[in-house]
Amino acid sequence: FSTSNPMWRASLDVLDFMPLSTIDYSGGMIISDWYQDKNDNKNSLKITLRFLSNEVTATSLKIIVHQKSCLSINNCTTSMLQNSKINEELLVSIIRKAALLDQAQDQKK
Repeated sequence: FSTSNPMWRASLDVLDFMPLSTIDYSGGMIISDWYQDKNDNKNSLKITLRFLSNEVTATSLKIIVHQKSCLSINNCTTSMLQNSKINEELLVSIIRKAALLDQAQDQKK
């Protein structure tokens, strides 16, 4: 079940500030809706997490970040941020949280 998967639980915990549009445990995917920081009204982010395995490792998760930049309401461009600081920070946060959850789960057993 998803509640016993530390990678899944950690991902949801880390992304809890964002509106989520798709959460599919059986398909191994979490997709956020566009998120806009209240201090930046011209840029938005959308994050996709793909679970490649249940192991608590960096290779078990693929993170895709899209950025939407708007000069006006009808003038927006979208790009994929590859190897960005955001990708790295999300991955580190999720792995760290998953390791703690996994450790706590092992201690309960």
